[in-house]
Amino acid sequence: MIADDDEKWLAAATAAVKQNAFYTQRAIDSDNLKDALKFSAQMLSELRTSKLSPHKYYELYIRAFDELRKLESFFRDESGRGCSIAELYELVQHAGSVYIKSKDVTATDILKDLVEMCRAVQHPLRGLFLRSYLAQVTRDKLPGIGSALEGDADTHMDALEFVLQNFTEMNKLWVRMQQQGPAREKEKRERERKELRDLVIPVGKNLHILSQLEGVDLGIYRDTVLPRILEQVVNCKDELAQCYLMDCIIQVFPDDFHLQTLDVLLGACPQLQPSVDIKTVLSGLMERLSNYAASSVEALPNFLQVDAFSKLNSAIGKVVEAQVDLPASGSVSLYLFLLKFTLHVHSDRLDYVDQVLGSCVTQLSATGKLCDDKASKQIVAFLSAPLEKYNDAVTILKLTNYPRVMEYLDHETNKAMAIIIIQSILKNNTRIATADEVDALFELIKGLIKDFDGKTDDNEVDEEDFQEEQNSVARLVHMLYSDDPEEMSKIIIRVKKHILTGGPKRLPLTIPPLVFSALKLIRRLRGGDENPFGDDTSATPKKILQLLNEASTVEVLSDVSSELALRLYLQCAQAANDCELEAVAYELFTKAYLLYEEEISDSKAQVTALRLIIGTLQRMRVFNVENRDTLIHKATGYSAKLLKKPDQCRAVYECAHLFWVDECENLKDGERVVTYLKRAQKIADAVQQMAASRGTSSTEPVALYVELLNKYLYFLEKGIPQVTGDTIKSLAELIRSETKKVESGAESFISSTLRYMEFQRQQEDGGMSEKYQNIKMEWFE
Repeated sequence: MIADDDEKWLAAATAAVKQNAFYTQRAIDSDNLKDALKFSAQMLSELRTSKLSPHKYYELYIRAFDELRKLESFFRDESGRGCSIAELYELVQHAGSVYIKSKDVTATDILKDLVEMCRAVQHPLRGLFLRSYLAQVTRDKLPGIGSALEGDADTHMDALEFVLQNFTEMNKLWVRMQQQGPAREKEKRERERKELRDLVIPVGKNLHILSQLEGVDLGIYRDTVLPRILEQVVNCKDELAQCYLMDCIIQVFPDDFHLQTLDVLLGACPQLQPSVDIKTVLSGLMERLSNYAASSVEALPNFLQVDAFSKLNSAIGKVVEAQVDLPASGSVSLYLFLLKFTLHVHSDRLDYVDQVLGSCVTQLSATGKLCDDKASKQIVAFLSAPLEKYNDAVTILKLTNYPRVMEYLDHETNKAMAIIIIQSILKNNTRIATADEVDALFELIKGLIKDFDGKTDDNEVDEEDFQEEQNSVARLVHMLYSDDPEEMSKIIIRVKKHILTGGPKRLPLTIPPLVFSALKLIRRLRGGDENPFGDDTSATPKKILQLLNEASTVEVLSDVSSELALRLYLQCAQAANDCELEAVAYELFTKAYLLYEEEISDSKAQVTALRLIIGTLQRMRVFNVENRDTLIHKATGYSAKLLKKPDQCRAVYECAHLFWVDECENLKDGERVVTYLKRAQKIADAVQQMAASRGTSSTEPVALYVELLNKYLYFLEKGIPQVTGDTIKSLAELIRSETKKVESGAESFISSTLRYMEFQRQQEDGGMSEKYQNIKMEWFE
């Protein structure tokens, strides 16, 4: 309903303006000054309405403004024909701009007269538009140094005073709009004021004119302009006006002016209303100064000369202290802007960066752990800024206040920040090369490696998320590297100390990378016959293996993941073998056997573990005869005790490899190889008999026989004299007879084996072909 009324009133007023404009133009065309003044006055009388909203009033104002341009030209022509401008001025003050150009009197006198006459209109809306018009038509007629209207030495100060006075009155009118009318229309008035702010005739237009006045140098700006403007800003005590005008000051005046008057400008910030969005004001200022520093290398010394950082830091502290109701997110945002400014302008001053972090900690100390999501996000952005600037986590580790800020994050946000730090390290391939850096880093990411305040992650996070978090920690461990073996040994010890606090759920994911990092160091130390660091250093293969063999390292996995612990023991045993540490290797194997016996009860897990044991033991060269026989005897005993006969058969024929090692003549025993192959065949026979007794057509026995045949062929090629063609022939005939009885399901396996044997028979190299020629089978006839 109100919008419809606005349209009707605007339409009526616009029609009247058009009509009077028409008659005014007709009077101008006929050189009828009297009628021109009459109809132009009637046209302008339409602007006296108080019914229109600011937006509609602006439309009407623009139409009338365009018509006044024609009237101004007419007055100028009249003065050229001998008409006295002074008389015109007395008739109507609308001709003021023409009077100034005529130079009959000083521009200063006319400007003073015009600004005083504007006081007659005290209605806020109409007064604002009138003064806006005054600023518009006089902006190119202000006296100043070097201008066409230049007068004595003080004329530019008169122009300055005129603009400042007009600005003051316009701001008062704008603020007064909020205080007029009933309380129930307060929101409407607030909306209208914002409309005026967003139109092209804002109060800040005067500030733009001030910034372009000739003769307004740094001294005048510092001593006159800025204090007068800030006085009006502070005294108006209006949230909307203060926020808008502070932004105008920052945007319209030169960067070097802001830098040289920084203390004055910042001094006004704590005096603003608590509801003013001070973040926007200060962020705009710091962004402007940052861009100024980036655009000119010569400007950087000025920042140090005026101590811009200290002034900004102090001002933010005072603002936070003055605005007691400022939320945590607000104060963090302020320090985030200061941090970005510091990183941009003083990126080489880590002490400045750390000082900003410390100031933020001081403000957060009164809040405790942050529960506000918005504030937590701001803290994450705050902590991420140095990472993004330096792309080097080692630099971040030098900031003593960085971990103190992280302490105010809740558990989940702390973990998210830790992930960001790790991702930065991985992305930039940052090497953490000292034990002290490792301690500092793990202090930052402790949210990922241990529980907070007694909480556990059970049933609190998604399993996939948890796995991904811990995988990130595991990848991080591989980025901890030093070329100095002694320092690398210290790093491993420190990492172990930290990750062992992670609890049983994390250890299976974090212990393995620690072990393999230690094994990598052992390989580096294995180069020479003697350790170049002497016996007292901790960086020896034996001491590192002893570290891994401690109850607090791999053994802690026994109750959580016994299969993983067994694999790690075997890896360590192989490293001990490479370093010729027999006693250490034997002890590691013993622990692996104990794990197998006491912790691994699932039949499938036993089969997998036993294969690993046999495979690792086969590669061991360090054991003397007694120790090797003891370990082999235990392994073969485990093989015979497996739950399922087929698994027993496969484990036993795998044990045959333990008695024939290519590189070692003293570890070649053909008799025992054949013994274990025959034991495996007996077990396969038992499987076949069990199938026959049940009357089932199981394919398992034939598959076992074919696997055994392949083992015989393997050892035949190795040159074991006890493996003869007759033995292989008898086994092949057994397979053939079994396949005639039942559909074995192993036909493809059998066919592949026979093709391989035929291929070797056809070779012309002599040695291998001769071995296969000795195998006489009907399949080849």
